[in-house]
Amino acid sequence: MAVRELAAKDRWDDAEERLLIEAAKSDPAKFGDLYEIHFERVYAFVARRVGNRDTAEDLTSDVFHKALASLRNYESRGVPFAAWLLKIAANAVADQYKRAAREAPGSETAPEPSAKPDVEEVEHRARLFRLVNQLPEDQRQVIFHRFVEQRSIREIAQQFGRSDGAVKQLQFRALQNLRARMEGANA
Repeated sequence: MAVRELAAKDRWDDAEERLLIEAAKSDPAKFGDLYEIHFERVYAFVARRVGNRDTAEDLTSDVFHKALASLRNYESRGVPFAAWLLKIAANAVADQYKRAAREAPGSETAPEPSAKPDVEEVEHRARLFRLVNQLPEDQRQVIFHRFVEQRSIREIAQQFGRSDGAVKQLQFRALQNLRARMEGANA
């Protein structure tokens, strides 16, 4: 089965994933397949907790670097590989909060996020990321600029050379499309 097909599935065959893990243990270049499968899930987990895109990207990168460095020591023990990655991610997020608290005195009042991953929430967000990636290019761009970069309708309209109404319509269609796909995925 192709890695992209495996990554697109909500659930995949544990045996196939174990083969990928073993292949990556013997040849680190094959870790890219595991990265493709689990990137969205890990990024969604981290982004939800840090709330800053740049920090989320950096931490997600760190998670996969740490996972690759520790892959030879990974043992399944009946726990999915994704759970191992999310544990690494939870530790990376906790470390980030500790660093930020040390660097900015007075920020200790900020609550530390839960270190225990909410797997269902992470799965939901990963599915949403996949669905956004399947939108038509103009709808995907509007969703990205509007909700990730938190730009105004006017800013997006100026960037695309379109009217505010046209951007609102694109956003509406994209959200309708996502809603229908999410409902279809949950049915």
